[in-house]
Amino acid sequence: MLLLLNSYPLLVSENMVFRSKVTTMQSNVSVMVYSLSGLDRLNEENVAAAMAVVEETGLSRILVTDAAGKVLYDTRETDSAVGKYVLYAEVVQALMGNDASSCIYQNGAFRSRASSPVLYQNQIIGAVYAYEYDTEQAALLAGLQGNLLRLSAFIGVVVLALSLFLSMALTKKIGNLLTAIRQVREGAYSHRAQVSGRDEIAQIGQEFNSLTDRLQTTENARRRFVSDASHELKTPLAAIRLLSDSILQTDNIDPETTREFVADIGQEAERLSRITEDLLRLTRLDNSILDPPVAVDVLPVLEQVMRMMSLVAQEKGVDLTYEAADGCTVLATKDEIHQVIYNLTDNAVKYSGAGGAVQVSLKAAGNQVVLSVADNGAGIPEEDLPRIFERFYRVDKARSRAAGGTGLGLSIVSDTVKRRGGTVSAANRPQGGAVFTVCWPRMEGGPA
Repeated sequence: MLLLLNSYPLLVSENMVFRSKVTTMQSNVSVMVYSLSGLDRLNEENVAAAMAVVEETGLSRILVTDAAGKVLYDTRETDSAVGKYVLYAEVVQALMGNDASSCIYQNGAFRSRASSPVLYQNQIIGAVYAYEYDTEQAALLAGLQGNLLRLSAFIGVVVLALSLFLSMALTKKIGNLLTAIRQVREGAYSHRAQVSGRDEIAQIGQEFNSLTDRLQTTENARRRFVSDASHELKTPLAAIRLLSDSILQTDNIDPETTREFVADIGQEAERLSRITEDLLRLTRLDNSILDPPVAVDVLPVLEQVMRMMSLVAQEKGVDLTYEAADGCTVLATKDEIHQVIYNLTDNAVKYSGAGGAVQVSLKAAGNQVVLSVADNGAGIPEEDLPRIFERFYRVDKARSRAAGGTGLGLSIVSDTVKRRGGTVSAANRPQGGAVFTVCWPRMEGGPA
């Protein structure tokens, strides 16, 4: 770019000067030829007289020759060529009947030459040759070249400094980003890339930090999940081991005690099975391994769950009632709907206690199907409400384990509903107890 900035203006300027010089020289020679055109022959006297009336042109040298090339007139004051023969290329061209002109830039000066034949009745009787040595316009061109060089040098320094600055800034940003990537690769998910600005590198840094936030959240959830799952599995396994060791190490144990221990082992094994099934179900949800959705009428599924849970509610002394409306069709699977209703109702019955009451409601509200399960138990502490759907989270751990819960039921409900575009929420009732509300997108029409 700088080379073009230096060369192009100079070339253009030189070409313009060359054309101007050639045109001017040809014009001056034409004037001198015209002043000699009335002569039938040329000699030193008549040529000098004719050239005396020609206006001063400022040319460095003017030659007039006869038809043989002998110089009849020369403006050079020293080393005059009058009386001598000249064989300049331009003079030869003129004596052959051709106009000739040239201009070159050499050694800090423009050297311009031009010649034309002198005719009398279409016969060549001589030639006019003009030469100009111009250093003024050459000095102007040299000044232009010097200014361009200084301007180019200044631009080059500025560009170099700016390039170094941008390169250092870019290298620093990329270095910070690479350092952050290496830190995160080593497991330091809390590390963040310190990249400021609004350029593309800064945007990449922001996206990287956002990705790292998600990785840290996922890693924390994974660690908590592994810890909670290990703890949940450890408890029934420890109980089974304790009970089996008691049977093996007790001599002459009576059959009744043995049956009790074996029954307890069976209960703990059943609990292990429930935890395993819930973990597998959550894994399927996390991996988006879902059966294709179909149009499901929620009412028959609700009635089936209520028939199953009515026996459990009677055993616990809980009054279970429900009310439902038609036209509650959603896009899901029957197993998913059954799991959601069963888990919520089972929780409500377990934690209501003897003499409690559970009300289940199903209705269509605009473009949604709303299921609510309410109880009149102790409710949920306000500080626990935001975490109620977390995996293995229990409000009262001792009471939850005593009730046989795995701590995964509400998490399964939340994940299942959200995978189908719905929402689930929990709140405390003003009159006491808790209410869980599930909303699914309503599907127009019924199952096919």
